[in-house]
Amino acid sequence: MFDTSKAQSFFHRALTVLERHIKVPLFDCSMCGQCILRSTAMVCPMRCPKQMRNGPCGGSVGGKCEVFRERDCVWAVAYRKFQGKGDGERLRELQPLMDWRLWGTSAWLNVSQKRIDTQGHAISEAVNRGWR
Repeated sequence: MFDTSKAQSFFHRALTVLERHIKVPLFDCSMCGQCILRSTAMVCPMRCPKQMRNGPCGGSVGGKCEVFRERDCVWAVAYRKFQGKGDGERLRELQPLMDWRLWGTSAWLNVSQKRIDTQGHAISEAVNRGWR
């Protein structure tokens, strides 16, 4: 993607850095700008090598990643976390498609500027206005 950080205000860059410093260590966040951590038991699905936002690929076996067999599948981890709370059915909810223009941006800022809603869905008016 294009680096637009120089075109952003100091506040936007500072907020993005703050969010990165909080979410990356806590949730292994990939800073996709369209966060759905609440829907995935605080496990970032974009850490899947295939970047699957709606459940595991067909190749995960025994809770292990198809691409990196030594890693747990992010979706298996999310399921185990939700299952412990009796909330495993939440993973069946369809997640929004990725809007790749948001990659590397602050999800907090995207919500406040109404680019996405609090569930991670892109808001079409913002996209249609050409906000980027």
